[in-house]
Amino acid sequence: MRVLVFGTYDTSAHPRVGIIADGLRAHGMDVRECNVPLGLDTAGRVAMLAQPWRVPLLLLRLAGRWWQLARAARRMPRPDVVLVGYLGHFDVRLARLLFRRTPIVLDHLISASDTARDRRLSSGGVKQMLLRAIDAGALRAASVVVVDTEEHRAALPESARERAVVVPVGAPDHWFEAGAAAAAARTSADAVSAPLSVVFYGLFTPLQGAPVITAAMAALDGVAVELTMIGRGQDSEAARSAAPTDGSVRWLDWVPAAELPAVVAGHDVCLGIFGTGPKALRVVPNKVFQGAAAGCALITSDTGPQRRELGDAAVLVPPGDPEALAAALRKLAEDRGELDRMKQAARAAAEDRFGPAEVVQPLVSLLTRG
Repeated sequence: MRVLVFGTYDTSAHPRVGIIADGLRAHGMDVRECNVPLGLDTAGRVAMLAQPWRVPLLLLRLAGRWWQLARAARRMPRPDVVLVGYLGHFDVRLARLLFRRTPIVLDHLISASDTARDRRLSSGGVKQMLLRAIDAGALRAASVVVVDTEEHRAALPESARERAVVVPVGAPDHWFEAGAAAAAARTSADAVSAPLSVVFYGLFTPLQGAPVITAAMAALDGVAVELTMIGRGQDSEAARSAAPTDGSVRWLDWVPAAELPAVVAGHDVCLGIFGTGPKALRVVPNKVFQGAAAGCALITSDTGPQRRELGDAAVLVPPGDPEALAAALRKLAEDRGELDRMKQAARAAAEDRFGPAEVVQPLVSLLTRG
């Protein structure tokens, strides 16, 4: 089967569609890419959509990328399936125009309207109507809709729900490689003598609950835990305000994507998300898949999708509860045997279920059915 991965996606910023492509290749499919990155991240795109006066700028940039995509697509062999990459709300419409009789698979990892609500960019009115219309149009253009959890499938309109398949986010191969390299370099003496090293990385959106993390650090009362916070965003100031002032929290505004796996793999614990909003209760964030592949122990919120996906491979705490998170960190800091057990459980789950070939299996089964 010949699959064309199509659109303005950027796998360096959002590896999701790259994981799907690698998984399809692992199943023997001929996967080619027709890609011209737009140069805007999720925050930039959603901010433009939530501010209608900025939409013409988005459309102008998009038009230039579409011209390049259309020219490139004409030179490529006719695909059996077109996969439109993450943040493809507009790209899927171009794909439908260019490939009228070809099945179109849309990686609908986020809803524009849902993301705007979660990031407090739009809660109702005309903006939400516009964003819902964009979502609905994208879903109508797709033959198959790929989502990441059963909860996200249930949130789709009924007509799209019937065409949806759940493909967990998973982790790229280079995260597994970084985990193996870090494990080979680590010594037992390092593990015993050093403080518990913890890492969080993200865009500091409400979904992620960064202030909960730093409030938990403030509640540890001298326990030997060191936290690295990577990234910045709308909750950055609140997270810094809640943090202890004893030097136990290190702040990095940015780490290059190519270096991030090794940085994360150098820590004992990778933190997931701790927000309490509706979207936070429906997702399994990429950082728990990546952290597990990197060989870290995982701590994240106890929600339906995360409990179902991670099971005993993670320490689960109530969403929005810094005291519970502090207790979980304290236990791993004081019981290195439990820390080692949780690292092994996370790595085993990643090797068994979170690699590209494994997560993409439901989509492969759908595409090859009959």
